[in-house]
Amino acid sequence: MNMAAQPVTAGQPPAGAPLTSAGASAPVGSAEKVTITNFAFSPAILTIRVGTKVTWTNNDVVAHTVTFTDVANSPVLNRGDTFSRTFTAAGTYSYICSIHPFMHGSVVVTV
Repeated sequence: MNMAAQPVTAGQPPAGAPLTSAGASAPVGSAEKVTITNFAFSPAILTIRVGTKVTWTNNDVVAHTVTFTDVANSPVLNRGDTFSRTFTAAGTYSYICSIHPFMHGSVVVTV
């Protein structure tokens, strides 16, 4: 029986693997980072696996928040402050800065 390996392109995750902000597969229980700089969330859209912890860090000189439609919201984050959330269910979680509602982001959680 021929069990030849399928070719893998360097720097590419296996077919069907969820992508993170860096374009790599995110193992369950891993951690990702979102920065807040120049009145923007970066990355604005983050795709992760269930069980991943995401940490937002405010790098701006003004305060911001990470405000979801559910109850897992950050306090006011001053420069250098962080907020973390572990995503335990698949879905798309949109959020804004409640101080600057033009700032939008989302976390797409896959199984």
